[in-house]
Amino acid sequence: MQSQQKHVAMVLANNFEDVEATDPKEFLENQGAKVTVIGIEPGEIKGKKGATITADATFDVSPDDFDMLVIPGGGAPENLRIHDPAVEFTRRFVESGRPVAAICHGPQLLISAKVLNGRRLTSVNKIRDDITNAGGHYVDEPLVEDGNLITSRVPSDLPVFDEALGRALGVVAV
Repeated sequence: MQSQQKHVAMVLANNFEDVEATDPKEFLENQGAKVTVIGIEPGEIKGKKGATITADATFDVSPDDFDMLVIPGGGAPENLRIHDPAVEFTRRFVESGRPVAAICHGPQLLISAKVLNGRRLTSVNKIRDDITNAGGHYVDEPLVEDGNLITSRVPSDLPVFDEALGRALGVVAV
């Protein structure tokens, strides 16, 4: 671990895919990063399969306070993409050049932030047409890294996704 603790923003809403939030959060925290869960409102956020995670903050925080953004999938991105402060937070983060990671349905939030034009990425195949329609280049691979964008498809991709998060954050060996 580097001497200065890294701060990660994880954006969540109800109906998130449990393991796509809990696994990267645990991985990053085990590497010494501080993960702040940002929700639409304070309180408990419920996953699709029964997990609950408490929001540490709402979207009144600044993207400038974080080193990385993580967008888990499931139904959460669909709920976040209609919340203007979440969309603006995401757009500003992508434009900052700092790492942004999304898995499964996570790119739905990137689509609404209008930041995919010309970008190469992956996701769950159910939203591949949405990515293409937003100007992105969809590929069916376990992990795609394009500039500051890190994407994966489904929970079985979490091992390579987590490793990529650690590399991008500088908390694991390259």
